[in-house]
Amino acid sequence: MVAGRCYHHPLQHGRGGRLVVEIDIDQPRLSDELEHLAGLSDAPAPAVTRVLYSDTDLAARAYLKGLLAGTGLRLREDALGNTFARWEGCEPGLPAVASGSHIDAVPHSGRFDGTVGVLGALEAIRALQAAGFSPGRPIELILFTSEEPTRFGLGCIGSRAMAGAVTPPQLRRLEDEEGRNLDEVRRQAGFRGDLEDVRLPKGHYHAFVELHIEQGPLLEREGVSIGVVEAIAAPTTLHVKLRGEGGHAGTVLMSERRDALLAGTRIAQAVEEAARGTGSGNSIATVGIFDVHPRAANSIPSEVFLTVDARDTELARRDTMVVAIRAAIAAEEARGVATEVEVINADPPVICDAEVIQAITAAAEEAGFWTRPLFGRAYHDALFMAQLCPSGMIFIPCRGGVSHRPDEYAEPEAIAAGVRVLARTLARLATT
Repeated sequence: MVAGRCYHHPLQHGRGGRLVVEIDIDQPRLSDELEHLAGLSDAPAPAVTRVLYSDTDLAARAYLKGLLAGTGLRLREDALGNTFARWEGCEPGLPAVASGSHIDAVPHSGRFDGTVGVLGALEAIRALQAAGFSPGRPIELILFTSEEPTRFGLGCIGSRAMAGAVTPPQLRRLEDEEGRNLDEVRRQAGFRGDLEDVRLPKGHYHAFVELHIEQGPLLEREGVSIGVVEAIAAPTTLHVKLRGEGGHAGTVLMSERRDALLAGTRIAQAVEEAARGTGSGNSIATVGIFDVHPRAANSIPSEVFLTVDARDTELARRDTMVVAIRAAIAAEEARGVATEVEVINADPPVICDAEVIQAITAAAEEAGFWTRPLFGRAYHDALFMAQLCPSGMIFIPCRGGVSHRPDEYAEPEAIAAGVRVLARTLARLATT
């Protein structure tokens, strides 16, 4: 090292910027680690349940930190439990290249959602270390807190807070189903720093790349190893409360009814019609929760609570859906049903960075893999990291496109291929 700069890079770039040595991925080790992490669950195998700040979540975090202890990476945690493991480069003052994902899991889900991106990033770093690579700028692994909205009803809490898309006062107002606020729960879990310190400045990272299972069928169906994500969809999430008038199912005449359940079903139908009506396959809308009160066979439903998730890769198209859905909700007022709508989030979609896409594509090519451009239609932490730095995603095939189910599965060879591409992408981006 001379004057704070790298003296040489053992992974030399040849003609066209290609890395001229092979990067070996320890596939059996990675499979064993994924298997062990899946066993840290509140649901019996093969299902995985790992809810934010639960004892199981903390045990999974401890397992990851144990693996990191043998890498020489420098660890830190912020007040939400976002965990960072940094491999210092020859020029440590430069913004780092980052990669990572999440390990929390919705109830009775699978073992690969998020975890491939965390343990895969760790394996990519270990492979680069073993190959003798000396990064110019630092490389940092990130474990994001609560990508899933299971406990507090808001997805990507950790990356949102890092990007400033949710403020500390808003975080403190979040409550779980037991009425416990996030501030109380995270402190009890051992994360006692100041929430104001979680936010990072724009440009804190040089680039971010997230490895993830596709959660869709296209890569498997077309026999393609690597998906290069070009855009990430983002949802508007609405909580809708409907209040009609209850009564005895046998005595209230049909002409006098204000049935909240029927109002809810009309809204749910409008949600589907709004998504189908855009003419784009990237428009998706869902009613995920539909609760009825008093839920008795001989009582007219008086109250309904439902959730609406409308998402698209184009903001204008997404907002067109939301306008149509809101019109359907307003129409129920004319039928005598009171409505209340709360906007939980309305996040902008993201176009992935062209240079990051180029780095992923080149890395896949030199590793010998076919690629396919894809859209990311699920929530990912990369959506919010894109507000901090140039970002992109690598998708790998998963069987049948199944996710958030116990039968979620990715072949070990597919995971290793993704990690190999990730390692080469990180090497490219970290070479100054």
